[in-house]
Amino acid sequence: MKPPKNIERYGVNYSEKGLLSKLSRAVHWANAKIIYAALLLYYVLRNDAVTMADKSKIYGALGYFILPTDMVLDLIPMVGYTDDMAALMWAIHTLTKNLTPEIKAQARLKLGEIVKDYDEKKIDEIG
Repeated sequence: MKPPKNIERYGVNYSEKGLLSKLSRAVHWANAKIIYAALLLYYVLRNDAVTMADKSKIYGALGYFILPTDMVLDLIPMVGYTDDMAALMWAIHTLTKNLTPEIKAQARLKLGEIVKDYDEKKIDEIG
């Protein structure tokens, strides 16, 4: 599944509070890969060296992730997060140059606080 066209427009839905709230709820429905992908983007967003053009892509992807009424409802088991994951992975792929070892470490640390048990090999597939 491809991310929605003009994903940057979803940036209006982004807020740090909204993201953290969504992550705490998503732990019951989504897998650790989705949460880790969102965290990677969150920490890239906080990096002052990232351009505004790149940040707008992140705002869009995270805003789409936060949006409760996106293309596929998040509450549908096994399918509900596929569109969210597509948007997040598109942003990660686009912003690979910004995924430093420090950002990956921060995301893993936070992931460990949110998700107590996850498969490290599946997390390594992202970023």
